[in-house]
Amino acid sequence: MDGHKVTMLGTGLIGLFYTRTLHGQRNRDRVHVVYSRSPERADAFARENDVPHAATSLEEAVAHPETDTVVIGLPNHLHLEAVELCAAHGKHVLCTKPLARSAAEAKRILDVVESAGVFGGYLEDLAYTPKTLKAVQAVQAGQIGTVTWARSRETHPGPHSAWFWDAAQAGGGAVVDLGCHCIEIIRSYMGKGNRPLEVTAWTDTLVHPIEAEDNAIALIKFESGAIGQFEVSWTFRGGMDLRDEVAGTEGTIWTNHFLRTGFEMFSSGEGAGYVAEKSESSSGWLFPVGDEVAELGYVDMFTDMFDSIDAGRAPRETFYDGYVVNAVMDAVYASAKSGRWEPVQLEDWRGGTTPRIERRRREHDGQTVIKEEQMPDGRRKLILKDETSGTFSDVVV
Repeated sequence: MDGHKVTMLGTGLIGLFYTRTLHGQRNRDRVHVVYSRSPERADAFARENDVPHAATSLEEAVAHPETDTVVIGLPNHLHLEAVELCAAHGKHVLCTKPLARSAAEAKRILDVVESAGVFGGYLEDLAYTPKTLKAVQAVQAGQIGTVTWARSRETHPGPHSAWFWDAAQAGGGAVVDLGCHCIEIIRSYMGKGNRPLEVTAWTDTLVHPIEAEDNAIALIKFESGAIGQFEVSWTFRGGMDLRDEVAGTEGTIWTNHFLRTGFEMFSSGEGAGYVAEKSESSSGWLFPVGDEVAELGYVDMFTDMFDSIDAGRAPRETFYDGYVVNAVMDAVYASAKSGRWEPVQLEDWRGGTTPRIERRRREHDGQTVIKEEQMPDGRRKLILKDETSGTFSDVVV
C-alpha cells in the first residue's frame, strides 16, 4: 500500500521529532509539506528534512492537493483554527498534546471533527512508549489484579520554545505541558471507561518569573475508587525524569522511560554533542537514549494512527481522550485555586459506569482475615478481625 503524504504544521522541536519519526527506518509515510510563519524556518526545515514543499500560509499548507493528512505541531492557541481548516478541507488530522487550552475549547475541536466526519487522532506520545504499552497490556490481562492506584511523574528544566511560558498562548504552565501526559497514562492504567470524578491539587510558581505554574501535584479520584497521582515540574535539574507506577490487588509495575534506562556514559566534554532531550550537560556522567523517538512513543503512536486511518477504525488515542484530559486539567486548576476537591466537569461522558473496587473477604475460625504473611520458620501468620467486637489479633498457623 502507498504511504500517506503529510502536511506538517510547525517547525519546532515537536515538528522535528514527528518528521524524523515519519521519515525514519524507510517509512512509507512522508512529510510532503511543511508550514511555518517564518519563510526562513520553513525553507530550512524543508531543505534539512527532504520535504518537497514549504508554506507560510496555514490554509495553503492544509489544503495542499497532494496531502491527505495534517499533523498539528503548533502552539496550543492555534489548534482550534488548524483543526477547523482540516475539517473544511476534508483532511485527516492528528493533533499534538494537549488538544486545547481548556475543556470548552477541546469540546469545540471534538465537535468540529466529528461533524465533518474526518479522522481525528490525539498525539499523546507517552501513552505509546514501549514500556507503557507492555505495562498496559499486563494490566488489561489481569496480571496485577484490580488497579487501586497509579502515579505518573514528568519533570524537566522547562520547555524549549517561548510560547510555552506564556499562559495565554499555552493555557497554563507545567500542568498543561506535562500533566496532560500524566493524566492520559493514568487513564490508560485505570481503563478509559473509569470516569474521573474529582481532583485535589497544588500548583505554585516557585522559580521562574512567569504567571503560569512551574510545579504541580494532583490526586484524581476515579469512579472505581482508585486514585491517580501526578507530579510535574519545570524546575527539575538533571534532565527529563519520566517515571510511572501502577499498583493492583495482585501486583505492581514500575517503569522508568528516559533518565535512567541502562545507558550510562562518562565524558570529559571532548567532542561534545547532543545527548538526549532536556539533557543539561554534555560532560560528566551522561544518560543518552538509544532511540529517542522510539523511547518517547512516537514510532508506535504514528504506526497506530496511520494503521487506524487505513483500517477505518479509531486509534488508541482520540480527540475524545484529549477532551477528557482537558476536563481533568480544568479541575486541577479549579482545585489549586479553591483549595478543595473539585469535580471533573464532563458534559459528554462516553465511558459508561465502572463498579467500585470490591473488598475481598476470607474467614479463619469465624474471623475475617485481614492479611497473611510467611514467617521465617515456614509457618504463616494471619492478621484477624473479629467483626462482632471489632478487635484485631494475630495467629500463627
